[in-house]
Amino acid sequence: MASSKGPSFRKYDPSQTVLLPTNLDEWLPEDHLARIVAEVVDHPDLEPLLATYRNAEGGFPAFDPRLQLKVLLYGYSVGVVSSRRLEKATFEDLAVRWLATDQHPHFTTLARFRHRNLPLMDGLFHQVLVQCREAGLVKLGRVALDGTKIKANASKHRSKSYARLREEEDELRRLSKEILREAEKADEEEDRLYGKDQNPLLHPAPPDWKERLKKAREARKALEERERKKGKEAPETTAQCNFTDPDSRIVQDSGNKRAFIQGYNAQAAVDAKSQVIVMAAITQENPDQQHLLPMVEALERELGELPAKLLSDAGYFSETQIRAVEAKGVTVYCPPDSWHLTKGNPCPRGRPPKDEGFKQFFRRRVRSWRGRQEYRWRKVSVEPVFGQIKQGRGLRQFLLRGKAKVGAEWKLWCLTHNIRKLHVASLG
Repeated sequence: MASSKGPSFRKYDPSQTVLLPTNLDEWLPEDHLARIVAEVVDHPDLEPLLATYRNAEGGFPAFDPRLQLKVLLYGYSVGVVSSRRLEKATFEDLAVRWLATDQHPHFTTLARFRHRNLPLMDGLFHQVLVQCREAGLVKLGRVALDGTKIKANASKHRSKSYARLREEEDELRRLSKEILREAEKADEEEDRLYGKDQNPLLHPAPPDWKERLKKAREARKALEERERKKGKEAPETTAQCNFTDPDSRIVQDSGNKRAFIQGYNAQAAVDAKSQVIVMAAITQENPDQQHLLPMVEALERELGELPAKLLSDAGYFSETQIRAVEAKGVTVYCPPDSWHLTKGNPCPRGRPPKDEGFKQFFRRRVRSWRGRQEYRWRKVSVEPVFGQIKQGRGLRQFLLRGKAKVGAEWKLWCLTHNIRKLHVASLG
């Protein structure tokens, strides 16, 4: 027989005074990612970095820099990078509300904090890496190196070649002379009609040819200066300059080798076992060939030591660079051919020939049984890291412009990746 009492529910009263515990620390589970972010920012080694922060706004006291940094780091950790969305999260996201101690910085405050404190990112990346090392996540037995292309905050349709810039300058000069001649004729006619000292007409807005000519000249000079630094007298006619972000370049899309984007080449060196990023940098050059040695040297400066083995794909193959890296005591596994060719061809049997060249030697090294066992770590380390950052957290385009700012933004994405690895490690 059915009960006449009806269903039984927990008490539900939307008008009650307190819906959440008054103790903020009870809002989140002990193993939540936000708690790791808080530990990173509250770490004693971070105090010297935060000590450089000053309240430049004046007037009402600024929000604590630790609060703003925690909100920023947590946002990047979960793929929320818009300052407006971060402000909204301080009201709606329990983890962000906990980190902000129920305070709500305006989005312009968060945006200014990020912009002003970009120089902190190098030091912050290092401190998080030190904490990863203390947690046993950085062994440096094997390090995998790779690059991925990421769109700049600029359209490739705003790029012009050196030849086109020269043509446009010539066109604008001719246009300016024609406009001046027409203006002189108009002035003479108006002097006749109204008198020399009389001007009853409202002046229309000045033509934009002067601003266009100025921008074309600046872009041309920037290209010429860039090529002079490379030792060239003049740029090639096809050399490109982007008007929105002049530091960005036309680069090959990592996801579609037949497509090109306006962007940057984002480099990362990853501990093969833990997937912790041990070095990160932004470069402008499309090929990876010239980045092998600089990334290894940067890694050595960052950690004070070198990995035992370095794994990289064929894009990094350069005899000069590899020899320099191996001279430091690092064993390099880098095939001279694409992996599709390498994996389909067995290692030659027998003793190496006396006249074996550099490429042949590295083909033999990577195709050997030991070489294949080592090289397979590259595919399960650095490639998944790019997938986690780009696909998992949504990095498709940088927010900032200019190589220095984009470099700091890339470091921010990478250090928050490492914070997530710390969080996973803490879960056991």
